Amino acid sequence: MNKRQTRIFAIASTAIASLIFLILTVDSHRQFPKLTNSENITDSVVRGQDVWHANNCINCHTILGEGAYYAPDLTKITQHRGVPYLTAFLKDPSQFYNEQTHRRLMPQPNLSDQEIADVIAFMDWVSKIDNQGWPPRPILVTGGSIPGTNLSIAQQAGGEARAGEQPPGARPVSSSNDPIALGEALFQSAVPTCAACHSMAPGVNLAGPSLAHMTTMAEEVLASPDYKGNAKTVEEFIRESIVEPSAYLHPGPMYSANGVSFMPPSYGNDLKPEEIDQLVAYLATFK
Repeated sequence: MNKRQTRIFAIASTAIASLIFLILTVDSHRQFPKLTNSENITDSVVRGQDVWHANNCINCHTILGEGAYYAPDLTKITQHRGVPYLTAFLKDPSQFYNEQTHRRLMPQPNLSDQEIADVIAFMDWVSKIDNQGWPPRPILVTGGSIPGTNLSIAQQAGGEARAGEQPPGARPVSSSNDPIALGEALFQSAVPTCAACHSMAPGVNLAGPSLAHMTTMAEEVLASPDYKGNAKTVEEFIRESIVEPSAYLHPGPMYSANGVSFMPPSYGNDLKPEEIDQLVAYLATFK
């Protein structure tokens, strides 16, 4: 190849690469409104972003792959926790998160009710951005510690719990049509995922209580004079807990406030009847 041919090749390849870059740039901008749900950016979302920046939340937390890794990734936090829990958490983080248990400290942000509502609106908008799988393995929000240690579940296992992974010691999920196996798979994959708030390890309470002894707990609640729900059997109680989480409030400030459970009340609408049956079948195996 002579100098003239080399020059032509360089110019042509540069022009082709530039054209491809421009096409991809235009296509990206064309998709931005749909990917980012820009039509849902309300005044509350904008104010919430201002609260996020004013309090330097990104110095500890990560959203959309950006930020620090000292505290949990919050990209999908509203799907993992829900508005009632987050509202109570931001009012007083010390009820949920402390240095002794988690080996790190969530400071008191001293936010007003309006600021709390705004920052949750911002995080809800973030959670609905189509990030096309990025970050590929966001850290799930977890908490609680192994009894007798100062280690969290993830630390005890030698690493952080990741989205889409089963917790240490979990039974392998079967691909059969067995309702118990399907319920176990659903427990790990429902949105919000049950495993983000409930541990199946005895004595390990996360955002929700441990379900390691679900059947025994259900029997004790049904026999208690304080129970005011409609369930008569263990299976009915588990179903009621899924579709009407405020029918029975588990003791403790971490799980409810003002008579309302922090558990999302949407499962009755979001899950198919057969999926609820599968979850009930799975949870009923824990004695």
